[in-house]
Amino acid sequence: MNVRVKQGVILTLYTLVLLLAAPFLLYGLYRKKPNKPQFGLRWKEHFGVTPKLETAERPIWIHAVSVGETLAAIPLIKALKKQRPDTLIVVTTTTSTGAEQVKKLGDLVEHRYMPLDFGFAVRGFLKAINPSQLLIIETELWPNTLTTVHHAGIPIFVVNARLSEKSRRNYAKIQPLFDIIAPCLTQVLCQSDSDANRFAALGVAQNSLSVTGSIKFDIDISEEIRTQGKALKAQLSQNDARPIWIAASTHRGEDEILLAAHNVVLEAHPTALLILVPRHPERFNDVYTLTMQQGFHCTRRTSGMLPTQETQVYLADTMGEMLVLLGAADVCFMGGSLLGDKVGGHNMLEPAALGVPIITGPSYFNFADITEALIKHNAIKICDAAEINTTVSRLLSNRAQQHSLILAADTVVKHNRGSLQRTLNSILEVNK
Repeated sequence: MNVRVKQGVILTLYTLVLLLAAPFLLYGLYRKKPNKPQFGLRWKEHFGVTPKLETAERPIWIHAVSVGETLAAIPLIKALKKQRPDTLIVVTTTTSTGAEQVKKLGDLVEHRYMPLDFGFAVRGFLKAINPSQLLIIETELWPNTLTTVHHAGIPIFVVNARLSEKSRRNYAKIQPLFDIIAPCLTQVLCQSDSDANRFAALGVAQNSLSVTGSIKFDIDISEEIRTQGKALKAQLSQNDARPIWIAASTHRGEDEILLAAHNVVLEAHPTALLILVPRHPERFNDVYTLTMQQGFHCTRRTSGMLPTQETQVYLADTMGEMLVLLGAADVCFMGGSLLGDKVGGHNMLEPAALGVPIITGPSYFNFADITEALIKHNAIKICDAAEINTTVSRLLSNRAQQHSLILAADTVVKHNRGSLQRTLNSILEVNK
């Protein structure tokens, strides 16, 4: 059996498995959940029935699967438009919550939903959009999509690419399928040497690998956001009369731990306020119920009411306000880091750029290089579930230690800037 026939068989088997799994995947995607935007008639776009653009110009196609990837893509989108204002950009997301984030960019980009990983759906999308290149934010590698785009002669870049050891092991289990994917990738622009080494171990050619760093270090927080954060802090703290800590991007199973920690924090700081920010909007109501069951006085941000002196938990049940909320806190605990190998942490650079001291749990494998850079410079506190209350209480009491963490984190961020321009140079080189 020659190589091409063998690859065809592998892709056919993969597609059959995907076809069997599709009803379950679609149920999860379309299932109605509280606070989750609906797809409406746009569900057809997942099947390649994609509205055409109003121009014949070939756009740059950026794929950002959901909220986190969309937020990571925003600085790149703005930099692309600044350097080439007339370049049309189409951003695809898989989820409706990701689409809500793209909507906030207004006329800067066009939004479409990502076609499912079936050849017919991808071909329908390509026929409607006719992109000049595809930029995948972080690591979203779908075999039929990549092979179809590659065979259409469209360069494919993986931008801000990261690959944890856990993900490498998972891909290695389907190595024959990854062997088909690897040659389709024009360039994999990695966050770190360790990411590049893991991609190389899976068979990505060395001349397709570059280490450009993480574009998240090039975070640029506007004065408007900083001002809004300070204003919210003044309102919530009653002008510094009460300490505030934030638990950001929490997942199911973490809220109970953090509320228990807050109970102990209140013993040392009776007026302390916890801003609780669940990662997924469908959990807002459940988390509110949990806070009430635990006996906390909770105010929801969507209520439009500011916390009173009696409020102990401020539930941030909105989307797209993380930076403002972080700017209102004295200390930040970053969620997704208390669940073993399930999540692997979230981006610590936003609180770092805002000058908020950072605490995270022991599971941060998806942001290992960023976290280890912060650890190396004593710019972050790592603690397990039992240590959170003590660590938060000590930081809230110690402004000098807060200041030390802030300065160290700022040094790390400034030292690692420049990835955005390196990434931009690689992308625009194709269009010269």
